[in-house]
Amino acid sequence: QVQLVESGGGLVQAGDSLRLSCVASERTVDIYTMGWFRQDPGKVREFVATISRNGGATSYADSVKSRFTISRDNAKNTVYLQMNSLKPEDTAVYYCAASPRSSGTYYLQYDHWGQGTQVTVSS
Repeated sequence: QVQLVESGGGLVQAGDSLRLSCVASERTVDIYTMGWFRQDPGKVREFVATISRNGGATSYADSVKSRFTISRDNAKNTVYLQMNSLKPEDTAVYYCAASPRSSGTYYLQYDHWGQGTQVTVSS
């Protein structure tokens, strides 16, 4: 099964930017819908963004729309999450996920997950 490895998290100040990367162990284009989710301790894993199998369609949570951008580099089997104008409420562990379904904004729709990368935004 596909293995996912995230990177790029860190500690930043409010208003800063970060780019998260998720490298897959195998080809994902035209096979997997890719998504980013985030989770605070004690809370349900929250949808952030998703990109379709061929990269032609994206969807975002209202809380990140216009600030975050999801993209995929199919030649590198990599998905990115560009996060701009970060806010303290964006603080969470961010997870990359892959789904064989054509779309999905619910975490149970995703079968494969990375280990997560911590993003902390200070005020």
